[in-house]
Amino acid sequence: MYKILRKEKLNETVTLMEVDSPLIAKKARAGQFVILRVDEKGERLPLTIAGADEKTGAVTIIFQVVGRTTKLLDALNEGESILDFVGPLGVPTHLDGIQKALIIGGGVGCAIAYPQAKALFARGAAVDMIAGFRSKDIVILEKEMRACTDNLYITTDDGSYGEKGFVTDKLKFLLDNGNQYDAVIAIGPVIMMKFVCAVTKEYGVKTIVSLNPVMVDGTGMCGGCRVTVGGQIKFACVDGPDFDGHQVDFDELMRRNSFYKEREAQDSHNCRMLEMGNRN
Repeated sequence: MYKILRKEKLNETVTLMEVDSPLIAKKARAGQFVILRVDEKGERLPLTIAGADEKTGAVTIIFQVVGRTTKLLDALNEGESILDFVGPLGVPTHLDGIQKALIIGGGVGCAIAYPQAKALFARGAAVDMIAGFRSKDIVILEKEMRACTDNLYITTDDGSYGEKGFVTDKLKFLLDNGNQYDAVIAIGPVIMMKFVCAVTKEYGVKTIVSLNPVMVDGTGMCGGCRVTVGGQIKFACVDGPDFDGHQVDFDELMRRNSFYKEREAQDSHNCRMLEMGNRN
């Protein structure tokens, strides 16, 4: 059992939790993730590690409450426990050689982009960041992002906070005005990452994306998280989740991510294998 040390609502649908897991905190690096189960009947839920404190043993996760499992997780409070909490999984982001970076986060993706910015900033790199949201009321982690960036640009679709427009608008502005980056790291909705990569490819800027395909076991055995990168099949859980954005087949990824939308919205479902077992 893994005790919840702290819980904070970042906005109406996004929650931050610090979980007591010293072994994971000791080894976690930017870009890696955990897989958790709320209880013994729960599904496996992959979540990016938003922060890790080796001294206290706390691992930070940030999640959006959108389905049954995240609702169950959000119902837990400080002092209560999560049944399973496994990690760190995945390949850490390759940060070597990056002296100046532009980090782009979209919505809840900022929770994943933030540790990348923090890690680079701690290494002495120059870090600019674009954080995009639909509106002011869902802005998260502004103080934390400002603390680990040289320049933070917040954009909102409706113009209610920061600059009005999309992250790609600000991206083009920065590149057109002579900013040169060793790498752009983009994390957020798949469609956002696709359009960011279209822009950076035009300018010849290396771009890293963090992918979020359907994932089950986190070890590469189930094949559920397969993605096509550079014409080859990769598994996000063991080969990623970071990939060269200019090589990713985003259209295929969007199709695969939409396969289970209807079932994800359901509060419960019946497992065919269990039904077969009950009949035998």
